[in-house]
Amino acid sequence: MQQQGSSSGSGMEVTWEDQQNINKFSRFNNRFHELEDDIKFSKEKCENLEDAGNELILADEEMIRFQIGEVFAHLPRDEVETRIEDMKEATCKSLEKLEQEKQSIVSQMAELKKVLYAKFKDSINLEEE
Repeated sequence: MQQQGSSSGSGMEVTWEDQQNINKFSRFNNRFHELEDDIKFSKEKCENLEDAGNELILADEEMIRFQIGEVFAHLPRDEVETRIEDMKEATCKSLEKLEQEKQSIVSQMAELKKVLYAKFKDSINLEEE
């Protein structure tokens, strides 16, 4: 994001409110990128849990080696199935919340773009490079 103020010769004054809007846009933009990374990670985790559940269906053993923290433990198959489903459900709910927050951020950024471009026109660049 680039801003050109009165030093560029445009004669446009940047008010305190303008600066607050620019700062808010910057914070939203940073959060947007964090959310994209978190969403990517959550999607991968959901896929991995889905794969683990599918592999468990194919397994013949009644006791399954399951990682808890940094340790592997042998757990009954039913308990592992329940744990995987619970983990998958929690991850999917988290992913849904992240997607909702991302949509909210995108909407708020669009509103700030309208306000800032209306005032500064070509003197400000809020687009990704």
